[in-house]
Amino acid sequence: MKNVNILLTTLLLFSWSFTWSQSDSTTIISYDEYIEIVRANHPMAKQAELQILMGETTLSMSRGAFDPKAFAEVAEKYYDEKQYYSVANGGFKIPTWFGVELNTNYEQTSGNFLSPENSTPAGGLWYTGISLPIGKGLFIDERRAELRKAELYQVSTELERRLMINKLIYEAGKAYWDWFMAYHVREVFVEGLQLAQERYTAVKQGAEFGDRPSIDTLEAGIQVQNRMLGLQQSSLDFANASAKLSIFLWDDGMIPLEVADGTLPSSLEDIDILAMDEEFLSQLDTLISNHPELAQYRIKLDQMLIDRRMKQEQLKPQLDLKYNFLTEPIGGNPIADLSPNNYTWGLKFTMPILLRKERNSLKMTELKINNLEFDIKTKNASLNYYAISSLNDWSTTREQIDLFTQTVTDYNGLLRGEQRMFDAGESSLFMVNAREVGYINSKIKLIELLAKNRKAGLTTGYAFGVLN
Repeated sequence: MKNVNILLTTLLLFSWSFTWSQSDSTTIISYDEYIEIVRANHPMAKQAELQILMGETTLSMSRGAFDPKAFAEVAEKYYDEKQYYSVANGGFKIPTWFGVELNTNYEQTSGNFLSPENSTPAGGLWYTGISLPIGKGLFIDERRAELRKAELYQVSTELERRLMINKLIYEAGKAYWDWFMAYHVREVFVEGLQLAQERYTAVKQGAEFGDRPSIDTLEAGIQVQNRMLGLQQSSLDFANASAKLSIFLWDDGMIPLEVADGTLPSSLEDIDILAMDEEFLSQLDTLISNHPELAQYRIKLDQMLIDRRMKQEQLKPQLDLKYNFLTEPIGGNPIADLSPNNYTWGLKFTMPILLRKERNSLKMTELKINNLEFDIKTKNASLNYYAISSLNDWSTTREQIDLFTQTVTDYNGLLRGEQRMFDAGESSLFMVNAREVGYINSKIKLIELLAKNRKAGLTTGYAFGVLN
C-alpha cells in the first residue's frame, strides 16, 4: 500500500507539471472573432485579393493590342558624294474592335537615284486610309480573341478568389473546432481527475479506520492513474490543436503568430446547436450550378469555344484589302489637294492548299471541348454528392446532440444515485467507478458531437462554395 501511495504521488506531480495551467488572466476568442482575424491577415487571404489585380492587369494588357501606334522610318544612301535616295515615312495606325485598321501617314522622298514609284512632291505626301481583312480575320482575329479571353479570365480570377477564401475559412474553421473540442475534453479529464483524487482520499481514510476494505484503496488508486493518463493525452491533444490553430494566425500576412497562453475557445454554454439551413436543400440545384469551381469550368469552356472559333477562321483564305487617299499638303493644309482620283489600293490573297494543319488543329480543339464537357458533368455530380452528404451529416449531428444531451443527464443521474448508495454502504467502488466512466465518456461524446455539428455546417458551406 505504501508503494501505491508513492506511485500516486509521483504521478500526480508529473501530471500537474505536464499539463497546461490556466493563468488568472484569460482571453476568450469566439469563432467569429477568430475567422475575422484569419480573413483579414492570413497570407492566403492576401493572395486571394491579388487574383483580382491579376485579372484586371491581364485585361488591361490585352486591351493594349488596340492602342494606337505611332511609327517613323528614315532610310538614306550616300555614295561617291552623291545622295542616292532619302526616304522618310511616319504616321499612326489605329486598330479597331471590328477588324478594320485605320492609318494616316506622311511620306517624303528625294535623291538622284530614287525609284520613280517612290517619288513624292516636294512638300511630301499625306495618305489616309483603311486596311480591311475580307476573308480570314473579318469576324475574329487574334487580338479580339485574346481580349475576349482576358475578359473571361478576369471573371475567373474573382471565382478563384472566392475558392481560395472558401478553402481558407474551411480549413481555419476546422482547426478552431478541433481546438475547441480538445480544450473542453481536457477540462472533462481535469474534473474527472479531481473526482478520482477526492474519492481516493476518502477511500484511503475509510480503509485506515476499517470502514473500507484495503482493496478499495488499490482500485481507487488505479482509477486516479487512468484519469492522469487521460489528462496527459488530452493535454497533448490540446497543445497540438493550439499549434495547428496558430498556423492560421498572422499579423498582416507577414508575421506568423502563436496562440498566447490563457487564450481559450468559447465555453460550452455559449455554443448554440446549429440547425440545418433548409435553404441549402431547397436551392440545391441553383447553388451547385453557381458553385465557383463549376463556374470556372464553364469559363474554361468559353475560352475553348473562342479558340475553336479562331481555328475555324484559319480555314478561310486570307484576303486583305488596303485603300488610301493621297493628298499633297499645300500651304500647311494637308487636305488641300484631296481628290477621289488620288489613291492607292492593294489586295493580298493567300490560301493553304491542303489545310491539314488547320483542319487537325480544329479537330484537336473540338476533342478538348468534348473532354471538358465530360469533366463538367463529372464535377457537377461530384459537387452535388458532396453537398448532399454534408447536409445529411449536419442534420444527423443535430439529432445526435439532442439525443446525447439527455444521455449525459441520465448518466449523471445514475452516478449520483450510485454515489449515494456507495456512501450508504449499499454499493461498491467498482460500480461507482463504472458509472463515473460512463458519465465522463458521455460528456466527451457530447463535446465531440458539438464540434462535429459545427464542422458539418462549415463543410456544407464549403461544399456549396459560399464561405466568404
